[in-house]
Amino acid sequence: MILVAKKKTLWMIVLVVVLLVLAATGATIAVLAAPPQKPIVVLDPGHGGIDGGVSGVNSKVKESEINLMISQSVKKLLEDQGIVTVLTRETADGLYPEGSTHTKRDDMEKRKQIIREAAPSLVVSIHCNKFPDGSRRGAQAFFHPMSESSKRLATYLQTNLNAVNQSTAGKTYAPLKGDYYILNCSPYPSAIAECGFLSNPDDDALLNTEAHRERIAYAVFSSIVTFLTTAA
Repeated sequence: MILVAKKKTLWMIVLVVVLLVLAATGATIAVLAAPPQKPIVVLDPGHGGIDGGVSGVNSKVKESEINLMISQSVKKLLEDQGIVTVLTRETADGLYPEGSTHTKRDDMEKRKQIIREAAPSLVVSIHCNKFPDGSRRGAQAFFHPMSESSKRLATYLQTNLNAVNQSTAGKTYAPLKGDYYILNCSPYPSAIAECGFLSNPDDDALLNTEAHRERIAYAVFSSIVTFLTTAA
């Protein structure tokens, strides 16, 4: 026992001497770096359950259905690239508990909980738009006015969505500031992608085609990848 203790003491002395020599000579000690953490993306398909959102002016399709289909397409594209992706809603159901008397509040609180538990690199909430003037159309991105990282994310989104807008509506937009719960509920870069106006007959028809939804999904996917791979 005493011999073992003396050997341990001797090795500790040798180790200290070696470290002091290395420090004096300016030598460096290789340290294994922790592997970089994989990015996590949260996609938030807006609405669900009894809250269908807006409805198509002609199709009468619920916004919640379009939001989920686009989100699922974006998720697949991201996961094919090895990017961990979390959906706040994976079914047509809302996120409020059965018997809730405050379904909207409970639904939004659950979305906030999912986002905060995921601790993501970014959040994109997928929606469809509505406007009293049925001529307004095209996809639009929103960001929190006090978050530069959210503005950067929304700018990438708008740039890619404008490529779709230009070919379908012949117009482009700038990303807009927005004071919305999903942009305010967490510290992570967050943006809303309004994928078109269901109040416009042409956008309504397009959003009911798989081909157009896939174009929108690819625009969102490309924007997310650009944000993750481009330094601020």
